[in-house]
Amino acid sequence: MGNHLNSETLQRIHDALEAARGVLSRYTPGAIEAEYKVGHDPVTEADRAVDRVLRQNLLREGEGWLSEESVDDFTRLEKRRVWVVDPLDGTREFVAGIPEFCVSVAMVEDGRPIAGGICNPATNEIIVGSRESGITYNGSSARPSQRQGLEGVLVLASRSEVKRGEWEAFKSAPFTIRPMGSVAYKLALVAAGKADVTFTLTPKNEWDVAAGAALVLSAGGFVQTLENTELRCNNKNPLLSGLIACGPFLRQKLLTLLDAYRQPVSRS
Repeated sequence: MGNHLNSETLQRIHDALEAARGVLSRYTPGAIEAEYKVGHDPVTEADRAVDRVLRQNLLREGEGWLSEESVDDFTRLEKRRVWVVDPLDGTREFVAGIPEFCVSVAMVEDGRPIAGGICNPATNEIIVGSRESGITYNGSSARPSQRQGLEGVLVLASRSEVKRGEWEAFKSAPFTIRPMGSVAYKLALVAAGKADVTFTLTPKNEWDVAAGAALVLSAGGFVQTLENTELRCNNKNPLLSGLIACGPFLRQKLLTLLDAYRQPVSRS
């Protein structure tokens, strides 16, 4: 991606996030009705309104579109450049009035997340960046954790996974586990060094993770799927196994820990 294309893409992302923030300002977290889709995932009028304004601000001729709140158009599979967005990641938290939700926007080129941005309007945080530019946190340069050991690190965990007891296996691990909502927000906080690690134990969709992963990678951090592969997006089926993300020096220790976690499961 050339310098002009990079700066133009980042400007579009920033403008789209600001427009989305304006839309969300018309709604009050904790005081909005939700409908429930198949699988019991909530959706609100705000999700749909933000989806519309993101499409208006981001999409240009020749680009593809994948959004949680849009009917999937498989012509995206023929495009080199595809927007992968979640208009409101963490809708459950939004409905409950918990400030752990965000607007999530990623540009994917030839399957690679190359630029992204998230905006959490409840906490006034905007994190934006690209592989070429690095990332900014509220306008200032940021980078992921430089820690080299797992002792005392902060791990952001899925609130729903913790609630289901799926993190019990890590109770004796040498790190602090903090349950949190939106996975995109968790990834963005890791990218900006506000937390050290995040990983999921259950599958996620591309729109959940593409922007956050782009930010972690753009900042110099580490990302891979639970299947030990590079994250590739714009697949026909957008469901992924899950994701691991951390600062550059925690990679091997985290992988060793997760291998030990998986071994009893594989023998059963």
